[in-house]
Amino acid sequence: MDFRAPACSFPDQRGTTAIEFAIVAPLFLALTVGTLYLGICLFMVGSLHYSVEEAARCASVRSTGDCSTSAKVVSYAQTRYFGPSSPTFTYQPAAACGNSVTGSVSYSLNFVITHVTIPLSATACFP
Repeated sequence: MDFRAPACSFPDQRGTTAIEFAIVAPLFLALTVGTLYLGICLFMVGSLHYSVEEAARCASVRSTGDCSTSAKVVSYAQTRYFGPSSPTFTYQPAAACGNSVTGSVSYSLNFVITHVTIPLSATACFP
């Protein structure tokens, strides 16, 4: 008795492309969506840093015009922020380093299985 398998057990190759696509496509889509989420997060961080720096500079340089009160400094910082969420800004006049503006915002990621919130903050001080 000879129990050897034939030399060509599976000669039909149809469907292998679909199976390979089914394996690779979810990984490619996850990488693409992850790259988009990372880009949005980096844009939020950059915009938050820009807005607090501009508000601290405005509080120091234009103390009689656009940034004469604490509410005007916070409003000025909000107009300089271009990210998707609305951050919270605080202003401290005459801090140890000068006029200090702090901003904080939360970035929410909705995955299929879970929800992740990333807190972002920035502080700028201008003499």
